[in-house]
Amino acid sequence: MNLSFFDQFSSPSFLGIPLVLIAMTFPALLLPSLDNRWITNRLSTLQLWFINLVTKQLMMPLNKKGHKWALILTSLMIFLLLINLLGLLPYTFTPTTQLSMNLALAFPLWLATLLTGLRNQPSISLGHLLPEGTPTPLIPALILIETTSLLIRPLALGVRLTANLTAGHLLIQLISTTTAALFPTMPAVSLLTLLILLLLTILEVAVAMIQAYVFVLLLSLYLQENI
Repeated sequence: MNLSFFDQFSSPSFLGIPLVLIAMTFPALLLPSLDNRWITNRLSTLQLWFINLVTKQLMMPLNKKGHKWALILTSLMIFLLLINLLGLLPYTFTPTTQLSMNLALAFPLWLATLLTGLRNQPSISLGHLLPEGTPTPLIPALILIETTSLLIRPLALGVRLTANLTAGHLLIQLISTTTAALFPTMPAVSLLTLLILLLLTILEVAVAMIQAYVFVLLLSLYLQENI
């Protein structure tokens, strides 16, 4: 059976059971559970420090009304971060390379921010569709453009995350295949491509972390517009 480079993005299954659910729930098993002791271990302390840092960065642009979203936004970022990083390990599957999953995360949260603005401040939320001082002949076209820009936000969130992770995984597979193919005939060139592969892997670790942060940060900025 001929395999293509894109087969790594197909959802794996075992005995007819989709393993994507296991890949999505596995990161939660890596987080140490807290106990009722005053003095905990270093891992729990590091985890609390990191969660506190992430929450502070996400809630900084928001006012007190937006702090109600701290739990869901922080949990979403840690979830995406762990899934993206675990997907870089060999023989693993990255659920966030699936556009359907990313849209399933982006669309409900974007819609929640939009409905929050329409419920609490409808005039201000609708006012974003027409900036102040717009010439009268441009009003219909500008409203249409701003409405389209508003509606494609969840699609942009999902496509951005999917495209960045998919491109990185494809580059890693292409360079690793080239390294293995060149090693018997041209070892020097193979070592050079291996060095490029190591640098690309470090870059992909940074991309996995940055994309999780950007995804949640954009959601917090959308929330800021509506509160």
